[in-house]
Amino acid sequence: MLLQLDHIYKWVTTAGRRTFLLNDINLKIDQGEFISIMGPSGSGKSTLLNIIGMLDSFQEGEYLFMDEPVHGMKEKQRAKLYKEYIGFVFQQYHLIDELTVYENIETPLLYKKIKSTERKALVADMLDRFNIVGKKDLFPAQLSGGQQQLVGVARALISKPKLILADEPTGNLNSKQSDEIMQLFKQLNEEDGVTIIQATHNEDNAAYGSRIINLLDGSWIRDK
Repeated sequence: MLLQLDHIYKWVTTAGRRTFLLNDINLKIDQGEFISIMGPSGSGKSTLLNIIGMLDSFQEGEYLFMDEPVHGMKEKQRAKLYKEYIGFVFQQYHLIDELTVYENIETPLLYKKIKSTERKALVADMLDRFNIVGKKDLFPAQLSGGQQQLVGVARALISKPKLILADEPTGNLNSKQSDEIMQLFKQLNEEDGVTIIQATHNEDNAAYGSRIINLLDGSWIRDK
């Protein structure tokens, strides 16, 4: 098993009242699964992804990742685990404004202390794969939303993660780009055994998953 969430609760307190963002979430995901999480805005999809991706905390429950108890780790340990095994495609890109396209894509490799020659080869491969070689010296502000998302996907994939988390991964792409990204995810999942968890509103995208989990108000409502 790759990860397990047991009785996860997350809430915010306003004027003494708790509002649950996640309410008693239990989830087991095996290595090599492709999971789609669906639900309306505010249902908890992004919150759940951020917790799985170790970017957000929770008040109650236990989280095991590769048998490691994430809930008991210090922030530095969680960050190390995240950088080693997880690639995240964010809805709002989260590119670093001061870095070029090339430098943004290269960033995860710097964390892994990969040698310069290998980094160059890996970045060149990603630029080519996503047809953005001509954009490599541009900064995020000089790109369209769709181009920024492609850079975000390239950055998430470059370190060959065990787990890809994708939050509305095709929200800013045209239909052709969207199909290409989903086919790429499918290929990574089927041929390389990469586990993929995506949050999406899009039923066509969700259908790529081998399992669809539906959230409403932070709770499971159906698991197909």
